[in-house]
Amino acid sequence: QVSLVGSGGGLVQAGGSLRLSCAASGRTMTVFAMGWFRQAPGKEREFVAAIKRSDDSTRYAESVKGRFTISRDNGKDTAYLQMNLLKPDDTAVYYCAATGVTVWTTLPERYRYWGQGTQVTVSS
Repeated sequence: QVSLVGSGGGLVQAGGSLRLSCAASGRTMTVFAMGWFRQAPGKEREFVAAIKRSDDSTRYAESVKGRFTISRDNGKDTAYLQMNLLKPDDTAVYYCAATGVTVWTTLPERYRYWGQGTQVTVSS
């Protein structure tokens, strides 16, 4: 089993930055990929970014490419999401997630483990 704790959300003005953290514990060596998803009121859960544990390769949603950066600290078993140039449309609850199988995907249903979510609010 893997447990995830997400943190770092808050209130920021448009154009500002936030850095989210996702601390993993348990059998972290079984995790193949970690990802960030977000969900705004009235909207479906949306893929944001993902990173492979094996080689640190990354992928991003087009809406955040060039503004957000996902990274990992293997020694800390922690993933980060650096969010720059934030927009009001980025307002959502952000969830970190991890796969329980060897899979490289943007689909939320393929992620086995989930953090509790952290609120990001961007004011205009």
